[in-house]
Amino acid sequence: MSDHGFAGGYQAVKRFVRKLRGPRLPEAAGIILTPMGEEAQVDYGSGPMVRETQSGKYRRTRLFVLTLGYSRKSVRLLAWRSSARIWAELHEKAFRRLGGCARVVVLDNLKEGVLVPDIYEPTLNPLFRDVLAHYGVVALPCRIQDPDRKGKVESGIGHTQKTPLKGMRFESLEEAQLYLDRWEQRWADTRIHGTTKRQVAAMFTEEKPHLLPLPLEPFRYYQYGERVVHLDGCVEVQAAYYSLPPGWIGRPVKVQWDELHVRILHPSTSQLLREHLRQKRGGYRIQQEDHPKKMPLSTAQLLRRAEHAGAQIGKFCQLLYQQQRERGIRRILGMLSLMKKYGTAAVEDACATALDIGVHEYRFVRRYLERRPHPQMFLRQIDPLIRELTVYRDFINLKIKEQPE
Repeated sequence: MSDHGFAGGYQAVKRFVRKLRGPRLPEAAGIILTPMGEEAQVDYGSGPMVRETQSGKYRRTRLFVLTLGYSRKSVRLLAWRSSARIWAELHEKAFRRLGGCARVVVLDNLKEGVLVPDIYEPTLNPLFRDVLAHYGVVALPCRIQDPDRKGKVESGIGHTQKTPLKGMRFESLEEAQLYLDRWEQRWADTRIHGTTKRQVAAMFTEEKPHLLPLPLEPFRYYQYGERVVHLDGCVEVQAAYYSLPPGWIGRPVKVQWDELHVRILHPSTSQLLREHLRQKRGGYRIQQEDHPKKMPLSTAQLLRRAEHAGAQIGKFCQLLYQQQRERGIRRILGMLSLMKKYGTAAVEDACATALDIGVHEYRFVRRYLERRPHPQMFLRQIDPLIRELTVYRDFINLKIKEQPE
């Protein structure tokens, strides 16, 4: 440009070209019309700054918004953090506040709700899926990076952030929630919506009778995880043990538990295999039909290992299994671990003592070994491993002579 006598800069050319192009026209976006009670849209947004009790510092909260597709009625809830359970609980609170449920919930592909995104067959978080099933609601995840499908809740989040919460700080989460609820009732519900040109509260009055009724009882929340079935045919949940049908040793299963029950599910079909009452730490829950008719191969191999280690160890482990059956398998494994720590000879002697006094308990053997002085604790003056002092003297003299002067 300077070769042709132009004294302007790059930005001047950029502004000139922008004027030639003209203003950029906004892209057309269709309005999704939904029947009454058919759809709700949910999403997270950034909430206000709230003082945390423990640290005394202000911390950013999370804003959960559920918006009905027909009336644009919204429920706005604040939380400190997010998890699968918190995400599910916020949905349940929103349903309770509305007094009913929409038939479909449109959501993003966040991990709290969707484990594997797929427009045709997404894998939902099991806890979130069960909560929605309890209320008769179906989840409809959006396409990845397609926020326009839930534009109503996106607009609701932006409206909340720019109107009542802009520049606001609160001293507690309860205070912030009360302020948001008061704004929702006085201003958000009474406003004339820009798209429908009608009052939100009036439209919600029309829509509420078309919502699904709430169940009589709230959802019973549970924890879940995966376990591998132990050699005793049980899975461990918080230091208690629960049985499965024979044939599951060494295989992974899904487990759900709450304060009352433990449910063991098939790993691929989620079919209920067993349901048990919760037990205390260290307790067992084995149904009568779960006892194997003959000794499993893995148990026979375990007893054979104990027998090869020592005659007294093998006899003691045989008695453990005869008296305690599946419950004794973990004790037998404990006996084998004691041999690694204290040596086979010490465990053989401890088992012989236990058999002589008639105490067939793993705990007795372990405490006997813990209180018995370990052979390696004694320092001996004479030992084949200790060489004469003259050997060390001659070795040192030899190394001194080998050093160059």
